[in-house]
Amino acid sequence: MSVVNNDDIFPPLTPDYILAFQFSNWYPSFIRASPKSTIIRPLGKDFKHYLESDSIFVPDGSEDVVVESTISDDDDDDKYEDTAIAGGHFSFPELDERIRTLRGCCRRLLRSNVHSPVDVYLLLKSSDFIAHDLSIESVFDGCKIDDLPDYELELVLRKWYPVDHSRISQRDTNFYDFMINPEVQTTIKTTVYNLWQEIFRPNWTFSRKDYIFDFLLTRDLSSGHIIDFNPYAPRTDPLLFTYEELHEVLSRENQGASASRTFLPDLRVIDSSLHPAATRNMPAYQHNRMPIEALTLSEDRNIVEFGEIWQEEVIRAMREKDD
Repeated sequence: MSVVNNDDIFPPLTPDYILAFQFSNWYPSFIRASPKSTIIRPLGKDFKHYLESDSIFVPDGSEDVVVESTISDDDDDDKYEDTAIAGGHFSFPELDERIRTLRGCCRRLLRSNVHSPVDVYLLLKSSDFIAHDLSIESVFDGCKIDDLPDYELELVLRKWYPVDHSRISQRDTNFYDFMINPEVQTTIKTTVYNLWQEIFRPNWTFSRKDYIFDFLLTRDLSSGHIIDFNPYAPRTDPLLFTYEELHEVLSRENQGASASRTFLPDLRVIDSSLHPAATRNMPAYQHNRMPIEALTLSEDRNIVEFGEIWQEEVIRAMREKDD
């Protein structure tokens, strides 16, 4: 039995390769094949410190009444840290205005109604994934270099429209019975191959050609839209494959390349509700969703105050149910 070396599966990671997957770097090349998006950058230090703070609270002016920021550009990092620890006030008037201007075309974000900038901020605060993007060490994790480059945060707002999860690259691991139809599978594989040949491959302008893309198929499965790109690296979930299996697929296709054959991609789906990876009762990433009541009660409160009030609300709801 042969053992595949990890270095053979994953070429060395470099900062330039990782930065190629920042949204603002690839989106201009795929703007015609991707949902309409607006990139807001740069984001100030105060916004980063707000996201890093432990408390759940509403920045001043992010709802209906705009107030003057209490944090100036002259504040140093220590003051930012003190403010975050104390659960103090943050205000982002310029960012608030940009989000308000865009909300007409970005009516919803992450399947939640966006009525004001605070909806965006609290969705970010409630996400476990945001911590990765806030740390330059985690962003460039795996890069064998001591001198890491500058890394600029950016906020991306994307136009919302209803998405049928059965047509997006499978990340919720639900069972869809139509997916086990051989003709449907052939159609999907053909469409994905054509998308890669005609759109993804020619428009990917970076030197490294190994990447992973998420896409959304059209209703008739004949075309699709690019959603995101991710590095071909252990940090990216291979879903129903393993990276060793993907390496074997690549080796097999490279060996047959001289024969000028067309290799349709391998397709794996959840083929039964009893599949080991199938979602049972709860949707994926449910822990990143926050009830609207929690967002309302968190306004202008630190995490301790919010916890006490939330506990009172839970007890009150249980009593009303018993009555």
